[in-house]
Amino acid sequence: MPSETQFDLIFEAIIFAARKHQGQVRKDQRASPYITHPIAVAKVIIEIGRVSDILTLTAAILHDTLEDTDTSEEEIKEVFGEEILEIVLEVTDDKTLEKMERKRRQVAHAADLSQAAKLIKLGDKLINCQDILQSPPENWTLERRRNYIQWAADVVSEIRGTNAALEAAFDQMLHEAENKLDFSIKPFRTVNQRPWAPHPNNHQE
Repeated sequence: MPSETQFDLIFEAIIFAARKHQGQVRKDQRASPYITHPIAVAKVIIEIGRVSDILTLTAAILHDTLEDTDTSEEEIKEVFGEEILEIVLEVTDDKTLEKMERKRRQVAHAADLSQAAKLIKLGDKLINCQDILQSPPENWTLERRRNYIQWAADVVSEIRGTNAALEAAFDQMLHEAENKLDFSIKPFRTVNQRPWAPHPNNHQE
């Protein structure tokens, strides 16, 4: 159980992230305040994953600040320290790259992440996929929803063995997605046949 001092760090991260994400909303039909997302990610890591590591939880709350706000690396390092900054950097996409290239890199690099970053990746993919099932963006077609969940499944395939409970929750979500969206998740061995293939010229059968 985190100590009182450690809880102070988590609350500081929530306040910091809330200020940075102020005015931003999720793509769901309710246009939920964006801050609900990183809090939800930290929540599943605690409640489902039974993880109490303060660095992991703090980084989970901050995980989109570098990618989606004007937050600088120096700010995070100054307020939360080098270790938390390094975890946040691991789960931050390079927005200068084309979207499909960012997706490809997430699949290609997932296995190389630290334990903390893998936990955040698991929580993030679980929450995003649940949102897509329960309250998808109004302009998302059925095919786009299926593709996102397939991509998330491919990323998670590369970090299995990280946390059994989170992976079981993700698998339950996949089962619900297959039923609700009427499709079948393709095995990871066929990933190089997909647009986000880490090695597109090395097709696997």
